[in-house]
Amino acid sequence: MAATSDLRPLMSNPDNVRNVCLVGHTGHGKTVLCDAVLASLGMVSADKVGDVKLMDTRLDEKERGMSMKTSAVCLPYTISNEKNVPAEVLRGGKEFLINLIDSPGHVDFSAEVSAALRVSDGAICIVDAVDTVCVQTETVLRQAVNEGIKTIVFINKLDRMFIEMQSQPEEIYDTCSRIVESVNQVIALAKGQVSETPNAEINPEAGNVIFGSSLSMWGFSLSKFADLYAKKFGVGKDKLIHHLWGDNYFDPETKHWKRSAFTASGKELPRAFNQFVLQPIQQLLLAAQSENFEKLDKMCKSLGIELTQSDKNKGGKALMKIALQRFLPISECIFETAIVHLPSPKEAQKTRIAFLYEGSQDETVAKAMRECDASGPLMMSVTKMMAEKGAGRFFAFGRILSGTLKTGAKVAILNDKHNPEEMKGTLSKHSVQRVTLPMGKTMESIDDVPAGSICAIGGIDQFMGKGGTITSLDHCHAIRPLSFPISPVVRVSVEPTSSSDLPKLVEGLKRLSKSDTLCQTYLEETGEHIVACSGEVHLEMCLRDLREEYAGVEVRLSEPIVGFRETVFAESDRVCLSKSPNKHNRLWVKACPLANGLAADIEAGKIKPQDDPKDMAKYLHDTYEWDKDEARKVWGFGPDGQGPNLVVDITKGVQYLHEVKDSIMSGLQLATKEGVLCDEPMRGVRFNMLDVTLHADVVHRGGGQVIPTARRVFYAAQYTAQPRVLEPVLQLEITCPQQVVTSLYSLLSQRRGQIVSEEPRVGSPLYSVKAYLPVLESFGFAGALRAATGGQAFLQLAFDHWQLIGADPFDKKTKAWTIVESVRKRKGLAPDIPPLDRFMDKMQREKLPVGRNVCVSFLVNPIQYRLFVGKKK
Repeated sequence: MAATSDLRPLMSNPDNVRNVCLVGHTGHGKTVLCDAVLASLGMVSADKVGDVKLMDTRLDEKERGMSMKTSAVCLPYTISNEKNVPAEVLRGGKEFLINLIDSPGHVDFSAEVSAALRVSDGAICIVDAVDTVCVQTETVLRQAVNEGIKTIVFINKLDRMFIEMQSQPEEIYDTCSRIVESVNQVIALAKGQVSETPNAEINPEAGNVIFGSSLSMWGFSLSKFADLYAKKFGVGKDKLIHHLWGDNYFDPETKHWKRSAFTASGKELPRAFNQFVLQPIQQLLLAAQSENFEKLDKMCKSLGIELTQSDKNKGGKALMKIALQRFLPISECIFETAIVHLPSPKEAQKTRIAFLYEGSQDETVAKAMRECDASGPLMMSVTKMMAEKGAGRFFAFGRILSGTLKTGAKVAILNDKHNPEEMKGTLSKHSVQRVTLPMGKTMESIDDVPAGSICAIGGIDQFMGKGGTITSLDHCHAIRPLSFPISPVVRVSVEPTSSSDLPKLVEGLKRLSKSDTLCQTYLEETGEHIVACSGEVHLEMCLRDLREEYAGVEVRLSEPIVGFRETVFAESDRVCLSKSPNKHNRLWVKACPLANGLAADIEAGKIKPQDDPKDMAKYLHDTYEWDKDEARKVWGFGPDGQGPNLVVDITKGVQYLHEVKDSIMSGLQLATKEGVLCDEPMRGVRFNMLDVTLHADVVHRGGGQVIPTARRVFYAAQYTAQPRVLEPVLQLEITCPQQVVTSLYSLLSQRRGQIVSEEPRVGSPLYSVKAYLPVLESFGFAGALRAATGGQAFLQLAFDHWQLIGADPFDKKTKAWTIVESVRKRKGLAPDIPPLDRFMDKMQREKLPVGRNVCVSFLVNPIQYRLFVGKKK
């Protein structure tokens, strides 16, 4: 590994820094690509590529053969051939710093991908040429778009298509073309481009598509072959590259390029990509494999490849790898493509800071971040905590956006919910004990790190949660918190086998929660300690860490618990009234469901509490046809101040209302965090505040009076709006032979699953079956699938959406009631849902104020009541 003293000078030139994240589906070759790149730079033995997996830092990662945690390595790289790189890219010199970040590909660890993308400026999406674009490939591409990350594509494992599958060049071209098209479709949809011909961001002609094999350590873009053939054809490289992809053919009879696949005499022509790119590689592979040294020597001479006698003596597969490594070295291709096509921190932050920084873009610190100013105020985005081996402490891993972080510096720590107005003058500062650079499995100390680079900080973990913002300022906004495409929907309760170990377990759970980006640990009202994760694999990893690393005690587990959500199916059938305990304050509310897609937009961060009310109103009006006046009066979101439920103020002329707004919002947080059916969080509910009556004396309308009243009235509104239960649903992608597809229908129907598509895979005897399966029914599904198909099916899972259980949860014959009852029983609640009158009050026969000889003996609409009273004046 390079010494930090060699890397530090490179950090001072942010134009020559690239923060690159490797993303893709599990098993598509991200970690192997890291090994191949490191081997090309002499940091790993070439014979151990694919086995050493330097970026896998955990034992269970090697046991399972997949990454579970994000890891990074800082690498110096010098451009060897300046002709391959545009002059404007080399304005800062030929020496570059590449911060390579390897992210997991399994759906359970999508939160780690979000953490990796936040500190990156560009991404390389690795796609298996055999498996093509899979479920998680689409997920990580959407995550990259949401983070404002530019992407290039590496089509991996082409050696398998040449050697194992014996594919012809035209078949390989068709596969690569479909991959490029699929990636562009995903990116276009993620950006909201719905036209039939979206902009093709990924295009081999542009040079942002790499082809190759990470395991065999070779790779190329069309730029390589355009440069190789430019002299032969007497055409400029930039012009020739457009002939090497798509429907382009070279006619040897006329010596011209043409779009037709036939000559004037009717002879069929090979596609240019096949003839000038794939066929030379195929012939080189066959010559090396068959040890035809005469042909091999001839090809090596024409292609400029040097092979020693020692290389030739290795023969077979080893000789094939060596020949292609010398012809198409992977590190040169990967790094130079990233340098040319992915932005530097200085370039990326000009546009990303508007999305990342929650404060005004006119602030001095925002300007410093946009310019990636190392002399400006310190701002660092911490995205995850990395465990320090054997020390029981954590490194805070993140990205310096502005300023310079030095060892010993005093910094303030802002959490994700930081409000600068509330915390003004109260921020305490803490000392940075150690600044390090991630180097795969190790951390190397460094004195300071300037803006534009990544690093990890030691000594402040006891003051941080899972992440946050580190700054040298006393007053500023925080960096936007991460958003995740998955939720921790699988939970278990844990308890120590020995009651004397309970303190160790409690402390271990705190450290476990800090160590994992998505894992949640909390104490239920029943006294149970809950661990919530995104899936079975994630849960197994967390429980292993709890036993072996953080608590060091044996624990007993309950059966897996699935998290549900509560929602409403219709508008409340009446106006709900709740009175405060002193009977002097009243709230009138109705509930209704949010429009389809709005809850998902809130969860994705498209609508946020910090948004300008005018911008939010415009979005709600244009996208969901909300009334403009109502859209401007969204009070806030819940639970946790940012959940997919909201309150809208549609009252008219209420005195003192804004004085109790915070109390009403506190009631919303409580109600939406634990719904009326079974104390599960709400999702997709809109509460309309119709009217409010408040006591004139502030003493009688304090939080102790209004907060419980607000909670009760929100429960009553949910209760009267046909409450329903939502369950999490997985998307399955099953690859299997045609003869076992019928077994899938039977297996899924037994588990309330639904097959949505069944398509043959082009160029393969296999079928690709996509289906939906409730998480509640997914436990043990992989084993059942193996048994039903004789091990012939390959399963991929991804969280997809929340599904409404349409049955009435008050009907004891339905599935919804069974779920509600089991959840209530587990939480120690009464088995029956509480009656409505526990939450809703009725208007009593009361005298109106002096001069109004009218009595109300029934529940009325408060707005009609006011109009009626007005007429009696």
